[in-house]
This record gives sequence, C-alpha cells and structure tokens, in this order.
Amino acid sequence: MEPPPPENNNAAALPFETAEKIILRWDSTASEEAREKMIFQSDRQEVDRYLLAVDEIQRSMSSTSISDDHNKLNSALQIAMARLEDEFRNILISHTNPIEADSLMTTDPSSSSRSISSNTEVDDEGTIADEEEEEDDDAAAADAEGDGDASSVSKGNKLLRYHSGESISVSNSSSSYRSTSSIREIDLIPSDAVYDLRSIAERMISSGYLRECIQVYGSVRKSAVDASFRRLGIEKLSIGDVQRLEWDQLEAKIRRWIRAAKVCIRTLFSSEKKLCEQIFHGIGTAIDDACFMETVKGPAIQLFNFAEAISISRRSPEKLFKILDLHDALMDLIPDIDIVFDSKSSESIRIQAAEILSRLAEAARGILSEFENAVLREPSKTMNELIVSKPSTGSRYSGDPSTPDLDFTELEGKNPLAIHLIWIIVILQFNLEGKSKHYKDASLSHLFIMNNIHYIVQKVKGSPELRAMIGDDYLKKMAGKLQQAATSYQRATWVKVLSCLRDEGLHVSGGFSSGVSKSALRERFKSFNAMFEEVHRTQATWLIPDSQLREELRISISEKLIPAYRSFLGRFRSHIESGRHPENYIKYSVEDLEAAVLDFFEGHPVSQHLRKRSQ
Repeated sequence: MEPPPPENNNAAALPFETAEKIILRWDSTASEEAREKMIFQSDRQEVDRYLLAVDEIQRSMSSTSISDDHNKLNSALQIAMARLEDEFRNILISHTNPIEADSLMTTDPSSSSRSISSNTEVDDEGTIADEEEEEDDDAAAADAEGDGDASSVSKGNKLLRYHSGESISVSNSSSSYRSTSSIREIDLIPSDAVYDLRSIAERMISSGYLRECIQVYGSVRKSAVDASFRRLGIEKLSIGDVQRLEWDQLEAKIRRWIRAAKVCIRTLFSSEKKLCEQIFHGIGTAIDDACFMETVKGPAIQLFNFAEAISISRRSPEKLFKILDLHDALMDLIPDIDIVFDSKSSESIRIQAAEILSRLAEAARGILSEFENAVLREPSKTMNELIVSKPSTGSRYSGDPSTPDLDFTELEGKNPLAIHLIWIIVILQFNLEGKSKHYKDASLSHLFIMNNIHYIVQKVKGSPELRAMIGDDYLKKMAGKLQQAATSYQRATWVKVLSCLRDEGLHVSGGFSSGVSKSALRERFKSFNAMFEEVHRTQATWLIPDSQLREELRISISEKLIPAYRSFLGRFRSHIESGRHPENYIKYSVEDLEAAVLDFFEGHPVSQHLRKRSQ
C-alpha cells in the first residue's frame, strides 16, 4: 500500500476527505491487502494517522446535520469500528498467554504468606504437581509485635473449636482477619500494548460500541484464564461430578484445589482486575468492572463450585480433616476475595464464598457430632466389639521426632476403644505443639499450648464416659503438660522483667558513695517500666477464653511480680525520691501493677499507658 499524502497531526485540522481515505484504505472487506496486515503492527506513524482519522470522523458526526453527509460519515465510522474491533482482538490475542508456572510459583519477598510452596513441582504438562506435605502458610501465627494478623491453629485445635462452636486459640482480637498483603498482581500485557488497547477502547466506547468492546475483551481474556486454570490443574467438574468421585481421588483434588485457589485469587484474578483497570478505568462508568466480570465470573464460579460440592456432600469421618483444610484455606482467602471482588456486580462471588465457608464449618461440626454420638451413646460393649485392635502406629516407634509417639505399655488393661481415644488426644497434642512453633513470640507459643490443653482436659473431665475410658492417670499427664507450658510461659515472659528488680549491679563501694549507684538505679527503674509496659500492652490483647485458667495465670503472675516490686520499691524508693524528677523513674505504685495484671488475657487493646492510681 502506498501511504496517504502527509497531513497535519492536529486532529481538528485533518480534512474529512483525508480521514475517510485513511479509513477506507484499511477496510478489510474491500481490500485483501488490508486483511493481511494489521494497523497496530505497522509503524507508529500509521497507527497515529488512523486514530486521528477516527477522531475526525467522530468529531464530524457530532457537528453534521445534513442527511447525505451524515450517512457518509456513519458508513465510514462503521468501517472504522469494525477495523478497530479486529485490531483490539488481535492485540489481545498476540499478548495473551497463560501465566507461566514460574510466575505462579514465585514468592513475593514482601508478602506475609506464599502463593504456592517454594518446593512445588510442575509436571510435564505444566500443571502444579501435588506435594506430599500440606502447606504451612495457613498456620503462620502472629507474634506479639505483629500487625494484628489472626493466627491459624492446628487441625486438632480446629476439631475442638468446630465441635464447641467457639474459638479457643490465642488470638489478637484487634483484627478479624490477617493482612491481605498476600495479593501479588503481575503485568499480564506489556505497557505499550495496554496503551494501544486503551486508545482503541476509548474510541469504540465513545462511538457506542461498548458491548462489542466488552465481548471481545471478555472472550479473549477468559480463554487466557482457562489456559491458566489448566496449568493449575483445575478441572471443569460439575457439583455432581465432584460428589461421584472416590474419596482417594477427591482427597488429592482437594490438596490441589487449595494451592490453586490461592494463586487464582491472589495472582490470577487480581491481575486480571488490574489489567481491566489499566485499559478501561475512567473511560465510562464501571466499564472496567464490567469487563473484569465478563472475564472471570465463569472461571470464579467454576473454581468455587468444587468447594461448594464438598460442603454439601455426604458427611463421613474420613473427610473431616480435608474439610477442615478446605475451610481454613477459604477462610484465609476471604479478605482477598473481598478485595478482588469488591464491586456491586461481583457481590454474588463474595456471597458464594461466604456461604461455602459457613457450610464447610457446619459440615465439620456435623461430622464431629455424629462421631461423638457414636462413641458416647452406643453401649461400650458394642463399640469394643467393633474396635478390637490397637491404633496403627506404623513407624512411630522409630524415634522420628516428626511423628507422635505413645508407649502402649502404659495402657495395659485398657480396652481398644480407650486406647484409640487416647491416641487421638496424643495426635491432637502433637499437632498443637507443632503449630505453636509458628508463633514468633515464645510467650504466645506457650499460651497457645495452655489454652488448648486446658480445653481438652476440661472436655474430658466434663464427660463421665470419656473420663472413665481415658482414666485419671492420663489426665494427670495432661495436667503436667499444662503446668509445664505455664512454667515455660512464666520464664519466657517474666524472667527479664523480674531481673530488673534484683540488687546485682546497683551497689558501689569506696569513696564518699552512699553505697547505691543512683544512675544505675534510675536505669533499672526505667528498664522495668519499659519492659512491663510492653508486656502489658501486648498481652492484654491476647485471649484466654476460660475464666478459671485466666484467673489462675493472673494470680501466678501477681505472686511473683508484686512481692518483688514491693520489696525493690521499699529498698530503693528513697534514693530516687531524693533526686530530681523522681516521677520519671518511679512511675507506678504497687497498686498500679495489681490493677494492670487484671488487664492481661482479656483479648482487648488497652491504653498505651497503665492506669495509675493517685499517689
């Protein structure tokens, strides 16, 4: 093709005849040469000339009222829109590829959690292979100086929580959910192509071709999402298909779904939303959202249909832990879902996710209730006839620290049902101890163990049938573990605080000294104040739901802290009060500390400063 004669790049000065000529040159219905080439694959000058020509046609349409001229303009505009639609589709297709597996697996260093485990493998077909071990990012716990993320708890703890209908984990109650910093958007299309797509979209939409633009965009990008789904191993299964699967097949698919769902919400869907905003935001009312929903609504429903099928499937004991895994993963994703699908038009996705979460929790509670009924309400003779063997422990006697262990010689004389129940408790405790290690704050780790072991002990004591089968000897063992956790908590939290109240390092000898270093004493009071205030600020937000355990731990703290502070204050108060600004160092009375201890473990933030009594 020969280029048109040069013209001024000012759209307002471009003659209509020149604009029409440019439009007709690229009419693919009239020229084989135009069908073989794409404008936006030509040099940049040609692209700019064509867009200027479209602008002139649009401008002339709005200012022309003569019928013949209007029909001529309208014909040129229709040709231009058909061409731009083809160009729009071609740019999208040429830059549309499924997200590379490496991109899906990459961990954002700034993120508080991983999209996919760093040791995830990709098979020959590009799908993410199942891992033997479950991801631990759901169990990452918030430490005392964290950002208020809600901590995850172990499967054993979840069993107890779902059964009782209440949370028994230590949590920072100042936040309902963890941070959503796990969302990691990536650029799906290069910026120069995004610029061209936006240039075309502006002209199509302003000419009344909004529906065509959205349909082209949605069809191409949905194909890209479908391809990424295949890479992630997400199959197109109806709810009926899922419910007909054998359990061993379903178990593997649940593992894969959990990993894939995190990538879909946090990277795939969020990146599609970002792309829609880059191309369409500001062009018209909610057009970017309409294009986003055109692209992802079908895939999102397909994704959640799997979890929905599990939530309404027939309840059976073997499904319990996978249902808990599924529930925890979805609960972890809810804040991300709320961000990615935050518009009115995507409300149905948010509602579906929340309803599935509720049904999964109900399914877990139902399975636990049915199991409890089977154990507690059936005659023990019948149960003992059914359970005639000890638990299968495999290699758990090998000394492997990664597996729980139980010396069955200690349980001689107990019936098989009792041994099975004790073995379940051993596993629960083992899981709790493993999860407690995810807390960065050692004090919170020990408090987590105390909360949950105390809960188990109370549940066993509250059931005469369970207590009779398990026996007081094993209950004493559990009480010992509870005391051990309490002692470890005291050491982790209060040893450094109480060390400020010792005499070592305060006395000097020789010269005209009074025997006490006032500067060292002032520093000691300052250190104590700072340490206690930090512990008070943090641990007031930690929660011990059981009032008896909460009170016992407060009494234990007071018995160590209050006498030590009273004694220290009595010995050294005069040395501080004889100097300048004693209030900067002796900030609290004994009564102030006694009142402050009452704030601990309530699960509520407190004032930055302790409540002070009048002195």
